Amino acid sequence: MRRVNAETQRVTRTGPDAGVLRRLAVPGGLLAVVAGAFAYVGTVDPGEPGHYPVCPLFRLTGLYCPGCGGLRSAHAFVHGDLAAALTDNALAVGGYLAFAVLWAVWVIRVVRGRPVRLDPGPVHLWGLAALTLVFTVVRNLPSGGWLHP
Repeated sequence: MRRVNAETQRVTRTGPDAGVLRRLAVPGGLLAVVAGAFAYVGTVDPGEPGHYPVCPLFRLTGLYCPGCGGLRSAHAFVHGDLAAALTDNALAVGGYLAFAVLWAVWVIRVVRGRPVRLDPGPVHLWGLAALTLVFTVVRNLPSGGWLHP
């Protein structure tokens, strides 16, 4: 931001606009929470028994839910092992990447002073639901062993 001093006609630069910093508080806070959660999961290995509860659906039925393997996937993702992260839960890795892209778009729009609107249409929502359903069904089929966590 530039400011002109009326007496000396000098142009001085000031720091970022306080309004921008205030608008960045919510995306910054969300990033801090998500980074903290990933840091915790990256530190405390979900592969070791006793650190996290077992999925209730898996415990009761032996079926994998769409989130099964998500913590192990996040742990591998934090440690840079993308192959293991995809093996543990490919849908979760897609979710991590989608979050990163949406968060970046949010921050860019906030900095530019544009409204932030996420308005997915019914086609997008049904498509996401269908993808999750297909992922869940296929990973529970005998031929879907490659999607087991």
